[in-house]
Amino acid sequence: MYDERFPGLRRRGFLAAAGAASLGALALAGCGGSGSEDSDAKGDGTPKRGGRLRAVFAGGGASETLDPHLANLFADAARAKALYDKLADYGADLSARPRLAEKWEANKTLDRWQVTLRKATFHDGKPVTAADVLYSYRRIADPKQAFRAKASLEPLDLDASRATGERSIEFVLKRPTAEFPNALAAFGAYIVPANAGETSDFDTKPIGSGPFRFVSFAPGRSAVFRRYDDYWEGAPHLDELEFVVANEESARVNALLGGQVEYAHELDPTTARAHEGKGQIEIVRLRGSAMQGFAMKTDRAPFDDRRVREAFFLIADRKELVDGALSGAGVIGNDLFGKGYEYYADALPQREQDLDKARALLKQAGAENLKVTLDTSAVAAGFTEAASIFRDQAKKAGVTIDVKMGSKDTYWADILDNGTLCCYRSGAMPIEAHISQRLLTDSTTNATKWQHKDFDALYRQAQSTRDTTERTAVYDRMQRRLYTEGGFLIWGFADWILGTARNVKGVETEAPANTLDWARFDKVWLA
Repeated sequence: MYDERFPGLRRRGFLAAAGAASLGALALAGCGGSGSEDSDAKGDGTPKRGGRLRAVFAGGGASETLDPHLANLFADAARAKALYDKLADYGADLSARPRLAEKWEANKTLDRWQVTLRKATFHDGKPVTAADVLYSYRRIADPKQAFRAKASLEPLDLDASRATGERSIEFVLKRPTAEFPNALAAFGAYIVPANAGETSDFDTKPIGSGPFRFVSFAPGRSAVFRRYDDYWEGAPHLDELEFVVANEESARVNALLGGQVEYAHELDPTTARAHEGKGQIEIVRLRGSAMQGFAMKTDRAPFDDRRVREAFFLIADRKELVDGALSGAGVIGNDLFGKGYEYYADALPQREQDLDKARALLKQAGAENLKVTLDTSAVAAGFTEAASIFRDQAKKAGVTIDVKMGSKDTYWADILDNGTLCCYRSGAMPIEAHISQRLLTDSTTNATKWQHKDFDALYRQAQSTRDTTERTAVYDRMQRRLYTEGGFLIWGFADWILGTARNVKGVETEAPANTLDWARFDKVWLA
């Protein structure tokens, strides 16, 4: 059986289910679940070696690529994690944990950092060296490119940085940077072999140092990987891994229920409630993983007027949005990213709906009968529901919102520069990384077009402040400004919901999306 909306399964996934060994390894395409040996939590027992896992995720259509530096969607990140490694990654608490970097150490002035690499090899057997790291970072930082991690690597002076041995690097920084390890863990900061961008095609012959090696890739359909036996952290339990793509949540659920896949990423809360505890499939909730909100473009009308932005903050009934769009599977937000993370400004009062004040602000701004288009898409759970709910809330303040449905395949690219108001979400990352990637003048994924040189200067000040208390105070000052006049209306933080077949074990339950133990398919096994 197969779903007509699920072409990747019809061909490759379904044949794999029928035992087509020629398909080789299976690869997970995704944005969410993770694997680690968590036997106490789920009674998983002793890991078993062998078998192939098929995982289904929402994807990016025909434009998908395996170039890890272009990773943007969760599907991209999960595939990149299977094939590649970073020097560091974020733990569940969003602190940087060593990966390919065995250790790092700063000088007293925090402007030079020594990094020592662990012994690891690429899939072609060549060692991972300092030259590969410097090449990878210089590629990401190329001013002609718009790689996601570029903003996070901005503090590095890569012309002055150098290899001090085959597995040792001295990173020279442009200014003192206390949280330099966050750059090593940045989303998309993967290590590729030196000259990989010039000598190989990432989509046909990618060579990484991750737990799985490449077999095949069909953009928008599937990616097939096989266990890398010489992986530095130990070979995966699985023989094979396949990522298949289905943008419709119903197709992902049906594939899981029908036995076409063993892992389905990003299920709706209503689906989870319908199947939780029923015994047919397992539901995994990664609590508070996804920021949910609306992005207002601050560089164009009507949101170039801070009074209009404040009015929209006051229009939102956050509890109604969480209850309606997320079926209650989350907690309310306060227009700031990173609830519960280090540096989060939790002393700010929880913003409540105030329609009278919203109307007054709109009147002051000359926007009493405001009409605005809200871009949304079925690309993410709760987006279309949130758009409808917010449209009804805005009507009570005299604002007419036209909800515009966008393509699931191109939504994230479309809304980055176009439109004025859109549904937005984010997985977990340190507050520092959220700022560097989305809120600085030169940030490559600045969806709100928040561009203020004095704000950039505060970020640099925070980065160069050694004392944690003093650094926290600077981040607090930045967040107070965003709370007052920023472009992100953050109404909630959603659980990330995964579904697995009952024989899938080792999926980490405490790892927010984007963290180290999220999408750790090398730690998953089939019982």
